[in-house]
Amino acid sequence: MRTTITIEGMSCSHCEMRVKRALEEIAGVRSARVSHETKSAIVETDDDVDAALLERAVTGAGYTVTGTS
Repeated sequence: MRTTITIEGMSCSHCEMRVKRALEEIAGVRSARVSHETKSAIVETDDDVDAALLERAVTGAGYTVTGTS
């Protein structure tokens, strides 16, 4: 399953790596592509990973989620 998360507060590649690491630590996340330029993360997961769990990982890393699709 693919989930796109819109994120506010990222300004550099270090921010991208922080969010990527937080997302990829979740069981069932296969990959995360994060871009501060597009203010988004595209996350590939197993079907049973809840989007709310992904959002909590982003906010726990210190950023604001403004949308999920």
